[in-house]
Amino acid sequence: MPPKRIDQARPFLILLIAFAAWLVLPALFKRFARLSFFEFQAPIDVTAGRVRDLQNYWSLRTRAKNDLIEAGQQLSRLNASYELSIRKNATLEAEVARLEELLRLPSFNDYRSEPARVLRRDYNAWWQRLVIRKGSMHGITAGSPVIFVGGVVGRVTEVGAYTSVVDLVSNPGLRLAACIEGDNRPVSYQGAGARSLARAGGMVEFVPLDILAGATDPRRLVTSGLGGVFPPGLSIGLITTLDPGSDGLFKSGPVLLDPRLASVSEVTVLVPLPPPS
Repeated sequence: MPPKRIDQARPFLILLIAFAAWLVLPALFKRFARLSFFEFQAPIDVTAGRVRDLQNYWSLRTRAKNDLIEAGQQLSRLNASYELSIRKNATLEAEVARLEELLRLPSFNDYRSEPARVLRRDYNAWWQRLVIRKGSMHGITAGSPVIFVGGVVGRVTEVGAYTSVVDLVSNPGLRLAACIEGDNRPVSYQGAGARSLARAGGMVEFVPLDILAGATDPRRLVTSGLGGVFPPGLSIGLITTLDPGSDGLFKSGPVLLDPRLASVSEVTVLVPLPPPS
């Protein structure tokens, strides 16, 4: 082969050798390399997130006084509403504790809440995963459920020192046990991703035949608590269409997720508490 052709083919040969070497390397080394790259990239992402927060802060400082006064009034109304909700929640929690003691039922306080800021989304898989600014240093563990004001966000799959990766509820690889609100019979939910420029969603399966849903009468899908990952009663999405399956025993249909999932910036991780000794 002439020297000129050898020089032209050299990059491809190096790439082929590197690919072959990567295939024969042990899985432990590959995992170590991937985790090392993840930890190396984390400070860059965290710094970029801090810079964005600083930019937002200074952009708010440049707003007019009338805008700030109006924002303060809206915040006061929200605080008053939240204070009433907190008092109502405290009353309900006291009633639940009284009934649990009266009926000798086990308590379900098995999680602690850990708020976290969304650091970035995976643009190659926008509806599949995001990265949050909390990790093992904050007590986050793999498998922890993640929620927001609209219900279920997803589940923690990878944990670094200061960041964690969350698989979204729209991820096709995420399955969970659910039920129709007002009905305790379990059904199966799976993320369905999204087409380009389309709203993400999921699919519900094994729905009993007597359950009806339509555009004018949607049914809410919530977590059932089965499986030990998500606590019961968390909102997943709305069901507007149910069609009988090919077997004629169950129904299935699409699930519309909360549209705020596309722009969520703050989430809460439910970290499982260790069992009492």
